[in-house]
Amino acid sequence: MSAPNQSNTNSLPFLLVGIPGLETLHIWISIPFCFMYIMTLLGNGMVLLTVGLEESLHEPMYYFMSMLATIDLVFSTAVVPKMLGVFWLGAREIPFEGCFVQMFFIHTFTAVESGVLLAMAFDRYVAICNPLRYTTILTSSRTTQIGLLSLARGVAVMIPLMGLLTSLPYCKARVIPHSYCEHMAVVELACADPSISNLYSVIVATLLVGSDSAFITFSYGMILRSVLRLPSREARLKALSTCGSHVSIILVFYIGGLLSMYLQMFSFGLHPHTQVLVADFYLTVPPMINPLIYGMKTKLIRERILKLLEQLRTEVVGPHLQRDFGF
Repeated sequence: MSAPNQSNTNSLPFLLVGIPGLETLHIWISIPFCFMYIMTLLGNGMVLLTVGLEESLHEPMYYFMSMLATIDLVFSTAVVPKMLGVFWLGAREIPFEGCFVQMFFIHTFTAVESGVLLAMAFDRYVAICNPLRYTTILTSSRTTQIGLLSLARGVAVMIPLMGLLTSLPYCKARVIPHSYCEHMAVVELACADPSISNLYSVIVATLLVGSDSAFITFSYGMILRSVLRLPSREARLKALSTCGSHVSIILVFYIGGLLSMYLQMFSFGLHPHTQVLVADFYLTVPPMINPLIYGMKTKLIRERILKLLEQLRTEVVGPHLQRDFGF
């Protein structure tokens, strides 16, 4: 194909199917996704607001929680509004550039979240295994640098992939059998050999996830060894409880990601809508439950959120309405 033809073809928009085979149920399917998006905005927004307003929460552990909340908001906002547009309005068309921008945000912040989870594991390792050096090792400036490094790493590995993908000619049917611009579904529409981009994405994903998960496993192995050496049962339980929410988030993120990836690569005889739904839930469920896991299970966060809600209720309702209605 000549360069001009390729350029003209690549300026055409893509069409998102939504949930293949379940188009007649899009309205009903949209209800849980809309609910999850609202809960994601409320939960993560409340965590960010609480950490920002409460000076007692200006510590590395809570900064990392704020980073995770920001990532979850970006994840959901990059996917759900367009998904709901497809479900509610039949707005299936997405511009060529917009499709790859959406893909860039999804995969970049997947890498960023993996880096932040690694940083949170390091934070717990230092807090439990080297508590006397915690304030000197994890300063506020160093915490910010870690967050920026995670972001830079995600951007750095995605820019070459985006260059490879956008340079491919997409001259086949431009219908994406998915709810968003999923990498593998889009690449299948190319009429040139995408083996280089596929190889690059596999190598990068393997290196990032493999190295991050290995370091996280090592950190928690050291944490477990230190916890088991604590003299009292209460101290051991307290130390383990501080790590429980983080371990839950890690399991949801990595297990869900691996399940979604393998179902996209290998059908295993499943219907296409099952593969798409698993991928959709992977990008929408964790952002909703993460603030519940690490926010509600962290005592200080929970107390500050309840305090903030009480202050907001008092300011909005007012003393007279409180007296009249028995608040």
